[in-house]
Amino acid sequence: MKSSCGTRFAFLILFLFAAQSVEVYAGSFHKDVQVHWGDGRGKVLDNVGSLLSLSLDKFSGSGFQSNQEFLFGKVEVQMKLVPGNSAGTVTTFYLKSPGTTWDEIDFEFLGNISGHPYTLHTNVYNKGSGDKEQQFHLWFDPTADFHTYSITWNPQRIIFAVDGTPIREFMNSQSTGVVFLHKQPMRVYASLWEAEHWATRGGLEKTDWSKAPFTAFYRNYNMDGCVWANGKSSCSANSAWFTQVLDTKGKNRVKWAQRNHMVYNYCTDKKRFPQGTPPQCS
Repeated sequence: MKSSCGTRFAFLILFLFAAQSVEVYAGSFHKDVQVHWGDGRGKVLDNVGSLLSLSLDKFSGSGFQSNQEFLFGKVEVQMKLVPGNSAGTVTTFYLKSPGTTWDEIDFEFLGNISGHPYTLHTNVYNKGSGDKEQQFHLWFDPTADFHTYSITWNPQRIIFAVDGTPIREFMNSQSTGVVFLHKQPMRVYASLWEAEHWATRGGLEKTDWSKAPFTAFYRNYNMDGCVWANGKSSCSANSAWFTQVLDTKGKNRVKWAQRNHMVYNYCTDKKRFPQGTPPQCS
């Protein structure tokens, strides 16, 4: 009881502190992000900054990062993935803190040979430790059109959603000994890179460089978050995402996605965890 009360009190203090001011970021790759690697392979394609492309060739991939760091927030973007034979490529959208004991929240799209589905790989890192993978095959072709991918990160939970459908919820369960992501501010990142040694069927399918350059598109980037600057976080605790929970409908959508489209869940991998699955799985 004492620990539970302390946790609730800490959340209350954070909630009140975060309410000091409002910072909302919406919608311009020109204003809110920078292409930080790729030597020209990442490009903003329109004057208003709503559309960006990342490319990969045999020399390099590319990526962008947000100009601001955030401690909690909701970030979303629409993505159109590399079409055709994309084996060995990884297209990403994620949050990450710096350093050797980093926190991270991942969307990674693992390419495949033509006619086979992409694998959507999700993961959560605490202090440099991941091992919390859930993977899905999507119920649509993510290369045919743009689809919306979002991460909601608040003091109680992390929610991964696709076109508004929640597919995964990672709860703050510190009472089980799991360290939640609540201390390290993170930037938003996206990248397109080559990982043929593991990305497609565990490395069995190699990259066909005759198909290069590989290109993915991002549009309608939006971040509503608690901006971290000078050692302090500021945002509106009245934002819907800050206290978002999954209602019965939302939980049922997670169950639907995991029942029909999940292809790997670390929580059921007994070979990997012979001594018992991690505590948060319960």
